[in-house]
Amino acid sequence: MLNYLRRNLPFQVLDIFKKHLQLGFDEVTVALALKACHGDTKPGCQIHGFAVSSGFISYITVSNSLMNMYCKSGQFERALCIFQNLIDPDIVSWNTVLSGFQKSEDALSFALRMNLSGVVFDPVSYTTLLAFCSDNEGFLFGLQLHSLVTKFGFGCEVFVGNALISMYSRCRLLVEAQRVFDEMPNRDLVSWNAILSGYTQEGDHGLDAIFAFIEMVREGMKLDHVSFTSAVSSCGQERNLELGRQMHGLIIKTGYGRHVSVCNVLISLYSKCEVVEDAKLVFQIMNDRNVVSWTTMISVDEEDAMSLFNEMRLDGVYPNDVTFIGLIHAISIRTLVKQGQMIHGFCIKTSFLSEPNVCNSLITMYAKFEAMQDSLKVFKELNYREIISWNSLISGYAQNGLSQEALFTFLSAIRESKPNQYTFGSVLSAIGAAEDISLKQGQRCHSYLIKLGLDTDPIVSGALLDMYAKRGNICESQKVFNESPERTQFAWTAMISAYARHGDYESVIKFFKEMEMEGVRPDSITFLSVLTACGRKGMVDVGRQLFDSMVKEYQIEPSPEHYSCMVDMLGRAGRLEEAEDLVGQIPGQPGMSVLQSLLGACRIHGNVEMGERVADALMEMEPTESGSYVLMSNLYAEKGHWEKVAKIRKGMRDKGVRKEIGFSWVDTSDARGSLCLYKFSSGDMSHPQSEEIFRMAECLGLEMKVLRERESQGESICKITSWKMNTLEPSNLEV
Repeated sequence: MLNYLRRNLPFQVLDIFKKHLQLGFDEVTVALALKACHGDTKPGCQIHGFAVSSGFISYITVSNSLMNMYCKSGQFERALCIFQNLIDPDIVSWNTVLSGFQKSEDALSFALRMNLSGVVFDPVSYTTLLAFCSDNEGFLFGLQLHSLVTKFGFGCEVFVGNALISMYSRCRLLVEAQRVFDEMPNRDLVSWNAILSGYTQEGDHGLDAIFAFIEMVREGMKLDHVSFTSAVSSCGQERNLELGRQMHGLIIKTGYGRHVSVCNVLISLYSKCEVVEDAKLVFQIMNDRNVVSWTTMISVDEEDAMSLFNEMRLDGVYPNDVTFIGLIHAISIRTLVKQGQMIHGFCIKTSFLSEPNVCNSLITMYAKFEAMQDSLKVFKELNYREIISWNSLISGYAQNGLSQEALFTFLSAIRESKPNQYTFGSVLSAIGAAEDISLKQGQRCHSYLIKLGLDTDPIVSGALLDMYAKRGNICESQKVFNESPERTQFAWTAMISAYARHGDYESVIKFFKEMEMEGVRPDSITFLSVLTACGRKGMVDVGRQLFDSMVKEYQIEPSPEHYSCMVDMLGRAGRLEEAEDLVGQIPGQPGMSVLQSLLGACRIHGNVEMGERVADALMEMEPTESGSYVLMSNLYAEKGHWEKVAKIRKGMRDKGVRKEIGFSWVDTSDARGSLCLYKFSSGDMSHPQSEEIFRMAECLGLEMKVLRERESQGESICKITSWKMNTLEPSNLEV
């Protein structure tokens, strides 16, 4: 029987036991038969009955085997009942029950009972208990156990050392874990795997894990799938493709090339290193694919995500919540509206809408589809709204230009949940992009996030300085930038964009050079802002150098906006032929922004012939866009071609093209704390205080005229007196 057990042939053991029931045997035979049950309660209960009827239950070895069988089958209460009936339990009895607990607090309480009962812990006791020491209270208990291990000389026991390494790794104390590892006189494969897993799971110790793996190989340890899983994961964290490929070769050489968990981390490695084809090859050679394999591949191969999902179902593998998160993301990226609705229906049918992460992904998906009503519907159906759900909705509103809705949602969110850096990142982005929300709302958010201690977060500080810059308060942007502990690429780009928007060419170039000196790599948005500043300053040669540097040095593919900047730059300088030549060099058809820039330049420099060519192309591309008609009409008017002006205006009427009305916004400092600004256009008389406003505008105009006259005479202006007329004060109008 013992020979069959060692060969993992439990059915043969039970067969021998049944055949020799009549011949008689001792308590060891009964214990071996119970061990062969492997937690299967059907034969186990039968042997339990036999042990009771035959009196073998009185032997401690039989009782211990019974308890072990019930613990493995998940019937812990039965095991506990047997233990409580024992007259003189031995250390194996205590350890067996200890291993059956599911909750840490219950196991640690039982350990205290062991100690009070005078039971001396053995290495198995320590190993079992250390596995329960993970939370704060358990960790303190683990430290005491470590002291006892040292005191009683169990530190030389390999499996006790392994348990200590695992405990310290779970508690993210890798220095202590390494110290235990270094002090072990003997180490087995589990020891090396424990320290490897500790470094890998931490996330930012990839290099330490790689060095540990190399040392493990040098020591001649026999590697298994756990070793390779940790090592390949660390290569993925470090984005070290070359070393990852070497490990892949070693994996194939040692026979783990088709192991499920090893293949899963290989797929993840190649995807992180952006070698998708290699990830696909690993997936294709796998014999067995579990839900992790399919889910990883769905996240990697966004083009074929739906096909992979259908194949996964045909393969009989049931998806989990992570599968749907990856799939919904892939659908969102490719704007597959119909497929997204189908997956939403599938989630309802399979009850996955009870998973908050799946619902959050659906909210984000519908926001990408510009269907915010559907996002709101999913949000309202949530049983519990965590801050991530609120963030998804706020971000959706902000991305769709619904700034007021984003702000109102934020105000609702902070009444129910504690906001985090992503909450403020989204709402500040909405306020920055809004023309109709008072800057005071951004300042209130700023005060609130300082109170929460989030002002030093890179995401928040970047969003703050971007918000202030877009709303014209560049001094506050500079202050936030100076106080930022970590200046990210986004922060540098936001400051450069702010100064470019304000036409401050010198500051733009200064910040761009400082950014490069700091080793922060500029992106396409950074170059777009710098080129814009060059164009407004007329620095054509500098702009050309920067454009060439972007393409050749930074390998950034120029977008239509970049070409538009270059065309605008050349056009402002009067180099219209060069600008037109550049338009012809754009890959594919030039976009509207490029042609509009060229048409604007033609209007500034009075080039009617080129303007007509460009305007014809624009009108053909977008017949209802009023900008090209207006620019061409103004160009003809400046040249005195009134017949052509009339023809263009008639064409606009015939096609139903209307010139968009320009609006201005004013913060009226509403005492009620209104969120919105007041909108008005030229000649607008809709405000109830229109007459007072026009009188005030006239007074301000006279004051400006006086100031100009004084300046022309060389008089220094020290102070502008406050005006007050009727009930309206200038201090109440903050433009």
